[in-house]
Amino acid sequence: MKIKFHKSVLTVVAFATFWACKQDTITENKALEEIAAVQTQFAPDKRVALFAVDAIANGENYVLKGESNLPEAIAALKANLTAKDIAYIDSIAVLPAANLEGKTEGLITISVANLRSNPKHSAELATQATLGTPVHIFKEEDSWYLIQTPDGYLAWVDDGGIVSLTTSEMNAWKAVPKLIYTKITGNSYTETDTNSQVVSDLVAGAIFELVKEENNFYKVKYPDGRMAFVAKSEASLYQDWLAKVNPSQENLVATSKQLMGLPYLWGGTSSKGVDCSGFTKTIYFLNGMVIPRDASQQVHTGEQIDEVKDFSKLLPGDLLFFGRQATDSTAERVIHVGMWIGNNEFIHSAGRVKINSMDAKAPNFDAYNHNRYLRSKRLVTDKKDGLINLTKTPVFND
Repeated sequence: MKIKFHKSVLTVVAFATFWACKQDTITENKALEEIAAVQTQFAPDKRVALFAVDAIANGENYVLKGESNLPEAIAALKANLTAKDIAYIDSIAVLPAANLEGKTEGLITISVANLRSNPKHSAELATQATLGTPVHIFKEEDSWYLIQTPDGYLAWVDDGGIVSLTTSEMNAWKAVPKLIYTKITGNSYTETDTNSQVVSDLVAGAIFELVKEENNFYKVKYPDGRMAFVAKSEASLYQDWLAKVNPSQENLVATSKQLMGLPYLWGGTSSKGVDCSGFTKTIYFLNGMVIPRDASQQVHTGEQIDEVKDFSKLLPGDLLFFGRQATDSTAERVIHVGMWIGNNEFIHSAGRVKINSMDAKAPNFDAYNHNRYLRSKRLVTDKKDGLINLTKTPVFND
């Protein structure tokens, strides 16, 4: 039997249903608006801050799901929702994850660890970390760890490239004497003999625990416990290196030229391969400074020197940024960076590390980058956030 409804009844039912859905949508949108506002305030750059939170409708409440490594952001979100009379159930996972059982610190234990954008080897290479780099660990997933490097970058590393530690274990590691590898590339050995078995390859900037000196070698300990010998001519005691390291114009240029011809590698930040910002980052790191990872982050540090192609203002070591100018409808986009070396020339990683000129009459003139030049910044004198001077901020030592 079919039931007939009066047209006006159907209209009322339809309107009531529509209004109920609309009310839910408005409430949900308000919750999402608060989430977006908090994300803008606390985690505007997802490369360095994790705030992956959603609001799911559940009757008269909204269930807050997701995860974050920012307790202050979660607290701000809950306070904002309460102030707006938006009912919620808090199911946000606060990182580090509890199942790490206190092992929330880590050390890179291979020459160069490839850090991925997702926990799988086929994911994009986001960045790299060299041997002995201390990191924070936030969670583990299928033998991959979500970590944060000293420059704040978030990425995934497989368990073959890291050892996990408690905070007390990390503090103990930082307290012991260290060695820094200073040659661009090389090896460590099982004996005090370069003809003995190789323990592993090495790249500039690798940090070891120093065990003792023996003949013309240092005996060192890897973060995973392996022992090896490193030639004294290829390394320095970390404290000695730290005492004399200096990001001067001459030193920055000299370091950059040691990497000439190095192949371009998207995500690379080591002497195995570099992308454009990985190259400038490596230059500065080998001169005692940790700078942000990407060109679009590096551009926000330092003192602005030029934005009108007046290259006479630049000094060796200044960073040049390239990309797309802002328009009425599109934002500026920084997509390339190089370093000024003087004589109207800059060095950068584009296909390989090479030197180009801003002089239109020079044989190595780079018309493409000249046309998309945005501005130049000087990092050495900067006192703002985003730069770590290793002589003033302990990263590898207490």
